[in-house]
Amino acid sequence: MRERSAPPWEDGALKQSQTNCSVSQRTESRPAARHAAKTRLFMHPSRAVFRHSSCDKAIDLPTATSQRVVNRLLEDLPRKDRNRILQCSAPVDLDFGAILCEPGHDFPYAYFPLTGFISLVAKVGQHEPLEMGLIGNEGMLGATLVLGVSTAPLRGIVQGVGTALRISTPHLRRELRDSPALCRTLNRYLYVLMAQLAQTAVCTNFHEIDARLARWLLMTHDRAHADHFYLTQKFLADMLGVQRSAVTIAAGALQRRSLIRYSRGEITILSRKALEAASCECYAAVTADYLGLFP
Repeated sequence: MRERSAPPWEDGALKQSQTNCSVSQRTESRPAARHAAKTRLFMHPSRAVFRHSSCDKAIDLPTATSQRVVNRLLEDLPRKDRNRILQCSAPVDLDFGAILCEPGHDFPYAYFPLTGFISLVAKVGQHEPLEMGLIGNEGMLGATLVLGVSTAPLRGIVQGVGTALRISTPHLRRELRDSPALCRTLNRYLYVLMAQLAQTAVCTNFHEIDARLARWLLMTHDRAHADHFYLTQKFLADMLGVQRSAVTIAAGALQRRSLIRYSRGEITILSRKALEAASCECYAAVTADYLGLFP
């Protein structure tokens, strides 16, 4: 994990203070207040505006897509609470395969993704790991710290490269003590995360591989901010809790129906609407849980 002491983000040569900075939103119209359960859950980022408090100068950070870079949890906070968190946070790169926490060990940091995504993975004995959840810019890694528990329950590993705001555990604890709004937001998100974990357990046990693969691809699509992304065959196998050969069969079935294009880990979503139709009901259930608490 690399801390960006002078983060370039995309092409700019932005120099950002880690002690006097805040995020402000661009003036854009919000999407419809509530989406149907089977619509794209998270906004795709395009620009973030970092405002230096000493000179009140806004600096655009362009990206390749058409909407703004936000973390939904931070965006929902009152400005003063959000600014305090940002003052003690640092932007970091999320590097593919980086392990951010391990079960049984204390969280050294919490992460609020802006782009990219983090996989929550469980492992039992000598069995292959099983993915239990995904975290993108709708959430955070380390939400269980709101319970007063420092130990990570699952492994957190970066599966989609991007950027995040990182805050040390002591600083986050201080903000949880001083900000009732942050506590309320993280408690709501923790409920969503628990619902996602429970839905994953049910889905893994009862639903067919093709439908489960469609669900995980939709969840990845929500967080990847692009119609094209890279997922290794091993990662897809861990997602589904199956052998790699089963991934080949399931991905091939979706490809023959022209829902996706899949070759050597490169995945392109060809028809999101058709992929939603192919998914089991678990994707709609988890989406509805989130939208019910974060409309």
